[in-house]
Amino acid sequence: MTAERNRVDEPNGEADTDGGPLQRADDALTRRGFTTRRLRLRAAGVIVAIAAGVSGVLLYNLTNAFGPDTVCGGAATADRLHAALGPGRISEEKSDGWSPGAYDRGASCVAKVSSGLFGTSERTASFALEVNPDGIAPPTAPEARLFAGGSAGAVLPSRAWALLPEGCPRGMRAEIGLGGDTADDDRGQGLAELAVAYAGTAAGAKGCGAGTLPAPTGLSAAAAPQPVDFGKVCGLPGLAPTRGAGADGGGYRQQATTAFAPVWSCEIGYATAGSPLVSFAIATDPRATGLDPKDARTAAYGRAQWIGASGQNVVADCQGKPTYFHLEWRGGAGVGDSGVFTDGTELWRQFLTAGGKAVGCEPIVP
Repeated sequence: MTAERNRVDEPNGEADTDGGPLQRADDALTRRGFTTRRLRLRAAGVIVAIAAGVSGVLLYNLTNAFGPDTVCGGAATADRLHAALGPGRISEEKSDGWSPGAYDRGASCVAKVSSGLFGTSERTASFALEVNPDGIAPPTAPEARLFAGGSAGAVLPSRAWALLPEGCPRGMRAEIGLGGDTADDDRGQGLAELAVAYAGTAAGAKGCGAGTLPAPTGLSAAAAPQPVDFGKVCGLPGLAPTRGAGADGGGYRQQATTAFAPVWSCEIGYATAGSPLVSFAIATDPRATGLDPKDARTAAYGRAQWIGASGQNVVADCQGKPTYFHLEWRGGAGVGDSGVFTDGTELWRQFLTAGGKAVGCEPIVP
């Protein structure tokens, strides 16, 4: 019996005689000895199994099929994690004792999103609760893109945070640290919503706060470093303290957030790099600090009172609620005869006047 006589009939009884794909496949099988229907069906079964295996590998490596729906004890859902970090397979690394409502620096949970044919690209999000007991939370961060509307928080190049709701511990925020291949990602809104969802989950786990935290409606623009305008420092009209000898040489830059809620901040430093020489911050949301207004100590300037142990914070009532002002400098490089500004008292008084006006305060300093 010849190979030609045992060739598998084509559909509808018509042979593929024009050199098309069926003819070429038929010839290839014949050359390899698959000359009967039984051998050809066996070969077809192997091909289908291989194809299914390849599809399974692709499905596993490129999607989250059969992966977890939530990570880190419910701190994030798979959908929110994908919106924040992009598509891929989700996994987690969680230490003993970690839970979404616990404030424990010794415990951690990191969610990972791996993508690529062989899982070669990995993006991570670490979840933690943070508290600043003696200052404005988070530490001064003028590059922050603050939430517009909805909940209170911010997105930064390497992290995002959201304040827990009213009724939760003062100054506590849900923070997400970013790692892995995230440098070129622009997922600000997704990160903001992820931080808010985590803050809500943490509040539920702690049994504090009430209601559902609303998602932010947008983000403020990122601030860009600029030369210092000594007639309107940090963009605040009226903040024009006396310049020190160190300011005459120039070479300084300022960077201030482009929105005021829940935290406005500004740094002044050398244009080249290094730590800030002078830092300003205003917390317009009392939840943004662990400082309790009942702990205010003595009169500072006008209606403002010193609060906390650092000597860098004052509190004043603004429209019926406590508002916190933070000012610090690095020795003589910031304020002093050879610094950027000459007089710390003048700097404080002008900052409270100009900053208070910017956030809608009644006059603080006579």
